[in-house]
Amino acid sequence: MLDQIGKSSVRSHRLLEVISFQTEVVQLGIDLGAVMALVAERSQLITGAHGAVVELAEGEDMVYRAAAGIAAPQLGLRLKRNTSLSGYCIGVGHSVFCEDSENDPRVDREACRRVGLRSMIVVPLKHHDDVVGVLKVMSPDTNVFNDEDVQVLELMSGLIAASMSNASKYESGESGELFYRATHDPLTDLSNRALFFDHLRQRFAQSHRSSEQFGLLILDMDGLKYINDTYGHRAGDAAIKEFATRIRHASRDADTVARLGGDEFGIIQHRIKSREEAGAAIPRLMQRVRLPFEFECRPLPLAASIGSAYFPEDGIDMNLLVEKADQAMYAMKRSRKGA
Repeated sequence: MLDQIGKSSVRSHRLLEVISFQTEVVQLGIDLGAVMALVAERSQLITGAHGAVVELAEGEDMVYRAAAGIAAPQLGLRLKRNTSLSGYCIGVGHSVFCEDSENDPRVDREACRRVGLRSMIVVPLKHHDDVVGVLKVMSPDTNVFNDEDVQVLELMSGLIAASMSNASKYESGESGELFYRATHDPLTDLSNRALFFDHLRQRFAQSHRSSEQFGLLILDMDGLKYINDTYGHRAGDAAIKEFATRIRHASRDADTVARLGGDEFGIIQHRIKSREEAGAAIPRLMQRVRLPFEFECRPLPLAASIGSAYFPEDGIDMNLLVEKADQAMYAMKRSRKGA
């Protein structure tokens, strides 16, 4: 009897967490990418999993469009739909368990090993009457999840479905528009973090095959906190939009320009032939960003700290290359503060 009461208490607590979480989802509005990232993060926490993923079906692939926990380093990962448990879930249209990925013929075993998972639950994401993706939680241990975890995940997937429907009210609701909403930042219209890492993974794969070089820039917008604190968040949003417009116009059409979150941006420089060519973009970007800008008749200071990395000289591993660019950006920021 006490055991039943305890289980009931856990179920009630989980339900309250999901209900409480709904408010945060509503506050994100039509930012579908942010909703998916938040759902992945909270799904992991509420179920006690070690990681969580939102995957969207895109042609023959399943793509990690949001990832948390042990899956976070795999953001942008692409799996073949017809050889993964996520693709299987879309085909059958209902939730599925995997108790041990080493013994389950439905899974992409190599991908499971790369992520570090042994067991998982996958639930479908439905937009109108179509299954367009999945929500998945995972653990490095076997036989971890139960039916109550499935119920929680189905509620969480419903929050993403509601966000998809909300976004569709403003557009045609077609799958192409839904994909755009999931992969672009609504404030700046730039690629979001998920699409940036998807493109970066594809660039790495292409460069390893063809020996093409490319550059990576990480940009941090200087002074955003000062603008928000002094003039308010409307002014801060205006500054972010203007910053995004300027770095997009200062970049080449072939480059991927993205808002990675908050005041952080990234640029993938495609088909760069030398480190010097990659680095030459930095003074051009800084000059463009620093041009005078006014919001509601008030001048707002715009500036950027920028770090660069070059493939393959700075690393043939994606995470290492990002870390190199990140370190260079923070070194520039520290040098300014010490000046």
